[in-house]
Amino acid sequence: MTGTSSAPPGWYPDPDGVPGMVRWWNGGGWSDVTTPVGPGVAVQAPATAPAPVPEPAAPTPPPGPGRPPRRTGWVVGLSVLGLVLVVLIGFLVGRPSSSVDDTGPTALPPPSGSAFPPGTLRIVDEAAGIAYPYLGQGWLEYDLQDVAETTSVAGQYTVTQEVTPDGGPFIAQCTSGPLSPLFDPAGGLQSTLAQVADSVRLNYYPGPNEREVLRDEARTVDGAPAHLLEFDLSWDVRGYEATGERAALLLVDVGRPAPALLYLSVPNTHAELYGVIDRVIDGIDVL
Repeated sequence: MTGTSSAPPGWYPDPDGVPGMVRWWNGGGWSDVTTPVGPGVAVQAPATAPAPVPEPAAPTPPPGPGRPPRRTGWVVGLSVLGLVLVVLIGFLVGRPSSSVDDTGPTALPPPSGSAFPPGTLRIVDEAAGIAYPYLGQGWLEYDLQDVAETTSVAGQYTVTQEVTPDGGPFIAQCTSGPLSPLFDPAGGLQSTLAQVADSVRLNYYPGPNEREVLRDEARTVDGAPAHLLEFDLSWDVRGYEATGERAALLLVDVGRPAPALLYLSVPNTHAELYGVIDRVIDGIDVL
């Protein structure tokens, strides 16, 4: 899709030409997020919009006999340009030397996360004892706040709303870490994961919210026992572009004192990314 296109929203071959990558087209423009081709990604046939036909310029009437061409447009244009230069010079001379501008709102800094090195295919969380797929261009290395549910955090995120009512961004994320001692896994993976889900719901989502459980099941991950809890949250809170989110929590017994916790979340403003949940879970390796 280039220029104006009537193609429906969907995943299309990356217009930047990156092999094996697709980019989301929302029906009117390209998303910043790309993802590798794989299960859960339905790739649409590419479409190319016709190039716009430029309107012909109006012909300039020839000068009358014995009369030079008119210069009124040039005179007016030069006069306006001179006025702009005078105003600009006055602004620069009268501007305070301080670099802080107190007359307007301060722009928020861009996300601090750094891009992964070229060629990155997997994220290896040595502390948790698992590795899983890197989701591609547009996903940054997680370096935001610490979380209560794990003792360290590794992974990736992408910003879905720059500023929320609490002043921070809203994100989609895929992160992991060793389970915090606040949760005792002695009671079993399922009951422990239920406590983690309650903590996540309380700490990171607008409230009040409603929860609908989609999957609550025992699994085997790379030969290790695990449990998956996937659910949809919904809310109606002013200031948030999203009205809900899909989240998945996976607790894996990696043979260490603390199980590995994987946390995936995608706001419903970016529902096209729901497919990454299964791609990540199906691609986990236990170290």
